[in-house]
Amino acid sequence: MINLCRETILIMLCFILPASAFCQNNYLLIGTYTATTSKGIYIYNFDTTTADFKLASIANTSNPSFLAVSNNNKYVYAVGENVDSSITPIGGTVSAFGFDKKNGVLTKLNAVPSGGKNPCYVSINKKDKHIYVGNYSSGTVSVFSTKEDGSLNNNKQIITHTGNSINTKRQKEPHVHATELSPNNKFLFVPDLGIDKVMCYDVDKKNGLLKFKSEAVSIPGSGPRHFTFAPNKKYAYLMEELTGTVVCYKFKKNGELVFQQRINAHPDNFIGAIGSADIHVSNDNKFLYCSNRGDENTITIFSIDALTGLLTLIGYQKLLGKSPRNFNFDPSGNFLLVANQNSDEVVIFKIDKQTGLLNDTGKRISVPKPVCLKWIN
Repeated sequence: MINLCRETILIMLCFILPASAFCQNNYLLIGTYTATTSKGIYIYNFDTTTADFKLASIANTSNPSFLAVSNNNKYVYAVGENVDSSITPIGGTVSAFGFDKKNGVLTKLNAVPSGGKNPCYVSINKKDKHIYVGNYSSGTVSVFSTKEDGSLNNNKQIITHTGNSINTKRQKEPHVHATELSPNNKFLFVPDLGIDKVMCYDVDKKNGLLKFKSEAVSIPGSGPRHFTFAPNKKYAYLMEELTGTVVCYKFKKNGELVFQQRINAHPDNFIGAIGSADIHVSNDNKFLYCSNRGDENTITIFSIDALTGLLTLIGYQKLLGKSPRNFNFDPSGNFLLVANQNSDEVVIFKIDKQTGLLNDTGKRISVPKPVCLKWIN
């Protein structure tokens, strides 16, 4: 009798089973802008062995431009990036959905005012009890608590940033662009594009409320956008949108960010519009990737020094599309998927885990105005 290893059996099953029974039952959730033909959140089955995919369902909701998945994978939270305020539920909102993992279907639980204008980021703490929303146009951070059924209470705290910076077109006022919890959930880091600062808040472990702790100041005109931690929890990295630069910080247990390095995400001779967007570190802690919109439309790839966290440029991956926003690694770490907002597709790359370089699989998920990618597995 032929002895087959477990991995071989799994691969064979992937081809034997129908498309609806994808191996490992991973779901890709795609948040979009809905001003054109998009209906809301698109949910796909995704095979982490072959990168094949199949549409499972669509959840109708307005401008779900950023999503957060609860740690128990039962709930999904989506901003509604619209313009209203904290007073009325019409406009800026954050919505809660229940997720049926068997069928890949989202069911809306409720929606509450986001506490500001144009909410663009949402995060959730490890215990799935508190939600943090960044409202771009009003420069506010809102705190919410969840109910037992996963739905949301109205906001319990709103913090309003103040100030401006030197770019008169983009920095006349505060623009909160992310709400990133530290790995230990003790601190919330909030990059503000309008005031060139990353604000740090202490998080009350019982009620989730925020208290100002410190701030990391960027170079004037740089425009802090997204912020991420290395999996080893020793370093943090900031994407600066307006200058297309990445900042490396040493992250201390008391929440302090110690500046290490600022490095360009574009070629030194690059001439054109800059609009850098997202930033992530590979699960093995070896490589950092960031997306560049504007006239570049690339993913920049850096290697990470294991001892210092410092970055070294490896290269650039052309995306053959327009306006790469959010990107993400699939659960296996084998593939990197990029949401190209203005070419209406998600591009799938295979990751060379030895070099960090990306190889185009030729596979595309056609979705109107994709801007956020999240996973449930």
